[in-house]
Amino acid sequence: MLIQSPEKSVLKEHQVTDESVYLKRRQLIKQMGFFGAGTLLSSTIANTTNAQGLDFFSSAPEKTFQRYPLTFTADGTNNTEVLTPEAKVTSHNNFYEFGIGKSDPVNNAQNFNIKPWQLTISGECDKPYTLDLDDLTKSFALEERIYRLRCVEAWSMVIPWVGFELSKLLKKAQPNSRAKYIAFETLHDPAQMPGQASRRMGGGIDYPYVEGLRIDEAMNPLTLMSVGLYGKTLPAQNGAPIRLVVPWKYGFKSIKSIVAIKFVEHPPASTWNILAPNEYGFYANVNPEVDHPRWSQASERRLTSGGLFARNRIDTLPFNGYGEQVAGLYKNLDLRKNF
Repeated sequence: MLIQSPEKSVLKEHQVTDESVYLKRRQLIKQMGFFGAGTLLSSTIANTTNAQGLDFFSSAPEKTFQRYPLTFTADGTNNTEVLTPEAKVTSHNNFYEFGIGKSDPVNNAQNFNIKPWQLTISGECDKPYTLDLDDLTKSFALEERIYRLRCVEAWSMVIPWVGFELSKLLKKAQPNSRAKYIAFETLHDPAQMPGQASRRMGGGIDYPYVEGLRIDEAMNPLTLMSVGLYGKTLPAQNGAPIRLVVPWKYGFKSIKSIVAIKFVEHPPASTWNILAPNEYGFYANVNPEVDHPRWSQASERRLTSGGLFARNRIDTLPFNGYGEQVAGLYKNLDLRKNF
């Protein structure tokens, strides 16, 4: 399914990345057979990718990678965005299962083994099923989508994800009339995830990490199950082998390394909402008018190739710029109360 972007949010192809360079890199990866753990190398950080056994290029022909242009208009002027450098995307992460520092995931996830892997889809549905590692890239046609990622900490990125719509996975299970919400759960493996074995290293979270969406949010065409980024297998530190991407919500809603998806009748538990409900709401829609209790959400620092303290401040957009596609989901909801 090809989503047509509104005219005012069309980014010129040359402003995103040079297609010939991108395709040459893909072809080089194919020729070298780099589809396994530790073999996909960033141009500036070696061995930052450690997701094993996934081969996008044999399971998804080149034609299935569709472009999803990205632009927006703010304050009546034309503004364009460019991709966050791949090295920044793979080295600056929140994934407390591997530590609370931004570089902890890339440093501590290099031996993360995703074989074997199972993703179960169950609960209020007529046809529950299980996907194994190979199924994650071969059960659904893969697409490339360029999305903004806005962290609740007020920094942001622009990332080219590879994946498929969550709705395709959910519809296959045939949810019943009691299915009102979707509950997600991350792998629980303290032996591999040091943050799960140490409350200090893991930020005081009770694991496994859990998240949830309303079923209409989950079925929205923008909601993505990602198995890769920058045309490559998803790195361990970014949530290998499969993660959620909900581009109009703060990043903590996009749960990583998912092993269970369940249809439920009532709102499911959400890790950060449990930990600090006055700071992290269940909905977590990006809203510049609703501040975090400890900082403003009116603007964000876009991460680029600049240094750690590069300013790069931009205004935050309601629903992270995806309001035309998703605002209707909340037309009868008080977004200040239901933050």
